[in-house]
Amino acid sequence: MSNPHQNAVAQLTQVAKLLRLNYQDRGKEFDRVIKKLTKPDRVFTTELKVIMDDGSTKQFKAFRSQHNNARGPYKGGIRYHQDVSEAEVKALSTWMTWKCAVTGLPYGGAKGGIIVNPRELSPTELERLSRAYSRWLVDKIGVWVDVPAPDVNTTGQIMAWMVDEYQQALSEQGLIQENPLGTFTGKPIELGGSQGREEATGLGGVFVLEKLVKALNLIPKTTTIAVQGFGNVGYWFARHAQDRGYKVIAISDSKGGTFAPEGLDIAKALAHKQDKGSITGFAKPITNEELLELEVDILVPAALENAIHKDNAAKIQAKAIIEMGNGPVTPEADPILAKNKVLIVPDVLANSGGVTVSYFEWVQNLQGYYWTHQEVISKLQPLMEKAFDEMWAAREEHQVDGRMATYLTAVGRVVDAMLLRGGEKVLK
Repeated sequence: MSNPHQNAVAQLTQVAKLLRLNYQDRGKEFDRVIKKLTKPDRVFTTELKVIMDDGSTKQFKAFRSQHNNARGPYKGGIRYHQDVSEAEVKALSTWMTWKCAVTGLPYGGAKGGIIVNPRELSPTELERLSRAYSRWLVDKIGVWVDVPAPDVNTTGQIMAWMVDEYQQALSEQGLIQENPLGTFTGKPIELGGSQGREEATGLGGVFVLEKLVKALNLIPKTTTIAVQGFGNVGYWFARHAQDRGYKVIAISDSKGGTFAPEGLDIAKALAHKQDKGSITGFAKPITNEELLELEVDILVPAALENAIHKDNAAKIQAKAIIEMGNGPVTPEADPILAKNKVLIVPDVLANSGGVTVSYFEWVQNLQGYYWTHQEVISKLQPLMEKAFDEMWAAREEHQVDGRMATYLTAVGRVVDAMLLRGGEKVLK
């Protein structure tokens, strides 16, 4: 299995070669900045001890990676998954730094996770685990330090438990923090959450889809889409795409996929998944591997990392890939796809709608003033469209692929912030 952090560093190293031409007068400082960006500022690990329902105690390994805060507080989700690793959270925190810079958010990147299959825990065990993780983070996070959010297998309810535990711990330690609710985003509306947060990542991706389809001179009603991954992100992407007249012909989850060349009814597919526990059996069966290789206009990998790699990249028949999952295409696959003229809109741009609305939530918490759903969406759309336009312009100017074009903008903004800050790590 490809190491995700090595992938993230490989991408950074590649873009640094292009970007260095812009910093010839500060070459040595630029090189030091890039070297610093190849690893997180801090990585925390621990073993969380949780009392299970039967009275026994079980340990769960947990992580928090804080990559870079030159542009603002660390920001990034928390995932619960049996395959969480230190390399993964380091990679995801790196990608979060670029993701925040892409849309101009005043954040740096972070990511956290616990090695656990949450489906094996009862609701009370899940709450104890979440509270234990939050309490461990108390001295590592804060509204101006590090702002966690939901990610794979974490929810608004889990954020509610975490922010409650965080506030309790602050109180017990005699610490006073202004607007402590702002330390976590992705919270329920009743606890300071933002309208539009649940759909934000998928909807942001559809704003990108609209721009891409126009740039490629495609017609929405005849544009075919396959979505690998039918969790929160994949569902909302598929639903909003269908609502805008696109033809979603295949979707899949971890158990398999379903395919209908005339187009799927996404609302009915969701109802089927909620009833049966999977979307398999909804229409014609298809494997995840077969879905990736379908002859479609737009392929949307919206699951976990490394879905498209050197062994299957040559089989991809889509005109373009919109990366709605994190790191779904490995660096080894990129040149193969480029050779076959498959255009990529990278994850740090395509799925940045989620962190953008998390930023809106944070702003609302700091203000104590909350926006309507329409206000949130009206603020999200222009940011996503501007980020796409900047990527497209850089792609044409530098004759590079979509990933490198996006990274040129994002990494450049982080480098500029670090050079402006100066300090021993940069200047000496």
